[in-house]
Amino acid sequence: MSGRQRVVVAMSGGVDSSTAAAVLLEEGHEVVGVTLKLTDASGTAASVGGRCCSPRDIDDARATAALLGFPHYVLDHTAAFRRAVIDDFVAEHKLGRTPNPCVRCNEKLKFGPLVQFARAVGAARLATGHYARIEAGADGTRLMRSRDRDKDQSYFLFGVSPSVLREVTFPLGDRTKEEVRAIARRVGLPNADKPDSQQICFIPDGDHKAFVEARGGAGRTGELVDELGTSLGAHAGTHRFTIGQRKGVPTVDGQRRFVVRIEAATGRVVVGPRDSLLNRRLRVAELRWTGGPRPDVWPMRCAVQIRHHAAATPGWVAAPDRDGSGSTVDLDEPTSGVAPGQAAVFYDGDRVVGGGWIESAIGADA
Repeated sequence: MSGRQRVVVAMSGGVDSSTAAAVLLEEGHEVVGVTLKLTDASGTAASVGGRCCSPRDIDDARATAALLGFPHYVLDHTAAFRRAVIDDFVAEHKLGRTPNPCVRCNEKLKFGPLVQFARAVGAARLATGHYARIEAGADGTRLMRSRDRDKDQSYFLFGVSPSVLREVTFPLGDRTKEEVRAIARRVGLPNADKPDSQQICFIPDGDHKAFVEARGGAGRTGELVDELGTSLGAHAGTHRFTIGQRKGVPTVDGQRRFVVRIEAATGRVVVGPRDSLLNRRLRVAELRWTGGPRPDVWPMRCAVQIRHHAAATPGWVAAPDRDGSGSTVDLDEPTSGVAPGQAAVFYDGDRVVGGGWIESAIGADA
């Protein structure tokens, strides 16, 4: 950004968003801080331990704003968050899928209210502490990987609409995590050494099963079976499993087994050897195209990332269905852990081209 501008900074209470605000101030911009309250963690361990959206985190964001001398606001979107993210999370588990609430939150909720707030206060941009980059190209706004590949968060952002991304900046995109903490210490931020949150913000104790069960999302009980249909014992609900899971899965003939398929309708959880987790073809729904118009050359060559920390695998994306909502992806090499409900994000080098939500996977020999 050139020249002095008013910028709204989305502040989670963590070191990244706080440092983003400090960087913008040092560049001469006028900063306005805002925190989205998405869950009510009062009375839980998160209220004192420090988790995203907790009272402690709101206090940390407010303390940073006071130290650096800019105004700070809190917007309560707990009801919208419950409908768009929590209810989806529970419903997906009941269907035997593996949802990614952070991607859904960015896609369905978080950025919309923040951009609207930025417009309302006359800001030129919304800034966040995400590790990603924005570039302007002849074909539109480009979402790019961050310089720090270990912290890159572009995977979580593929669903944010191009019209919103045009109004967003990521001040940390060209910095490493170590550089960010060094800046935070230099300016004396109170959360400079605050650990990164490791839990889903609305499940501060990390017990996904209990959370889903308490909200009516328990899947059918049934049997654990091997790939030939032989029963290996009963289980307490399909929501307790995810593709690739080892914990809670019995060994067979002394060999470790993993969850390879979840049949929510029948209650069967199919387990098999590690090789059975390999897939090279997947169906993707709810396609999104980031930045420019939808590609018009098919099949499209790209690298496909199926989890946040997974390496992107080269492959081909087939022409979308007639209604544009779904497609088939063929990977050059089989990859493991393809889980329905997770995001599949398409990259051209460092650029996010688009992505979608995994519907199903086909085995390595397809």
